[in-house]
Amino acid sequence: MACAAWLFDCLDQQLFIIARNPAIADLLPKGTTSDVLKQWGGNATAIFVAGWATGGLIFGAVGDRIGRARTLTITVLLYSVFTGLSAFSTGVYDFCVYRFITGLGVGGVFGLSVALVADSLPDRARPHALGLMQSLSAVGNVTAGAIAITVGWLQVSAIQGGGKPASDFWKYLFWIGALPAFLCVFIQLRLKEPEKWVKAREAGKLTGAKFGSYASLFGEARWRKPALLGMLLCVSGVVGLWGVGFFSPELVGDVIGKVLKEQNVPAAEVPARRLMWTGINMIMQNIGAFAGMMLFTKFAHQYGRKPVFAVAFIAAFISTYVTFRYLNEPWHIFVLTPIMGFCQLAVFAGFAIYLPELFPIRLRSTGTSFCYNVGRFIAASGPFTLGILQAHLAAGAVTTEARLEAFRTACCYVSVVFLLGLVALLFLPETKGRPMPED
Repeated sequence: MACAAWLFDCLDQQLFIIARNPAIADLLPKGTTSDVLKQWGGNATAIFVAGWATGGLIFGAVGDRIGRARTLTITVLLYSVFTGLSAFSTGVYDFCVYRFITGLGVGGVFGLSVALVADSLPDRARPHALGLMQSLSAVGNVTAGAIAITVGWLQVSAIQGGGKPASDFWKYLFWIGALPAFLCVFIQLRLKEPEKWVKAREAGKLTGAKFGSYASLFGEARWRKPALLGMLLCVSGVVGLWGVGFFSPELVGDVIGKVLKEQNVPAAEVPARRLMWTGINMIMQNIGAFAGMMLFTKFAHQYGRKPVFAVAFIAAFISTYVTFRYLNEPWHIFVLTPIMGFCQLAVFAGFAIYLPELFPIRLRSTGTSFCYNVGRFIAASGPFTLGILQAHLAAGAVTTEARLEAFRTACCYVSVVFLLGLVALLFLPETKGRPMPED
């Protein structure tokens, strides 16, 4: 069930990415310029990611205190309800409020799911199970891509049939995103806490051990060092993915828009066809991501966590730079995008495997969530930073091509953040073959 919760969590994330621009365009006054639309798209993303980070810090600690399974149910219910409520937004401000609260629930799922799996399985099976759990995120993402293609096709069919396309189709995406998570909640109500955690919690009541305590996490040097370095490791991957990688729909949309214009496709069909290509891009990116995460899991088991992380971070930087610099044709989506997804998302399998190996059971969810989610506060600034950098580079640009070139250049600059992970690796321990730490 931890895997199901994470899969639906990722489905929700990707549906937001698909619905973000159409929702903003529908909620802002007609005639709003494309630059303002992109700015608000960045604002909504930043607010969502900030909520994600806040929820991760809160629910990670709560999970260590009252139980992973119980807290996981709360977080899934939270993001289910507010994903659905996002469809009832009447303006960009309440839309952003709904997305922030959705982010609170979304942010809690990763650390709780990882701790739940790590505490439930023996050491020999744990890394493989955690790698598989993270890989299933790609299944949720591919599902979102398929939904985007379907919605886009329905829009095109409506136009070609003489009808008028719905401008509020993005609402259906949020309703779809809310449904499977509700099913997950009802099943999770019967999920039991790991026996290892239950025994440790009972023993902790007798010894006074603090569960889910940030004071304990940072008050003891043996846990403070991995917490801070693990956070730096995750900042590299999270900022790279959410600050650059998940803006590939904007790149694809601009490139496809240019191609459709050259092909004299009716203007009324362009938004729907761009949505279809966004879905195709998402599917290709996550097919690559699934393969990358599975391969990372295999190599981390064979060669150790640190060397595989190092290769993955370098590959993520190179593939991101090449994709945003050279993706110019529709067929590039089937070549460059899967490679970028393979490299960028591979490191996230490493986070699932490596982070719980740094902390004891009483701080496992807290430490994992801290490392994974603090980076999101920085990632939340990524869209702002990208927008400011793009605006600076596009100063004086009057053509669509010039603005697209400025966007490409800004993304290439920001992609350097992947190399930050190499710095953290220098000071972190290798955990291959070691039992998870305990007090």
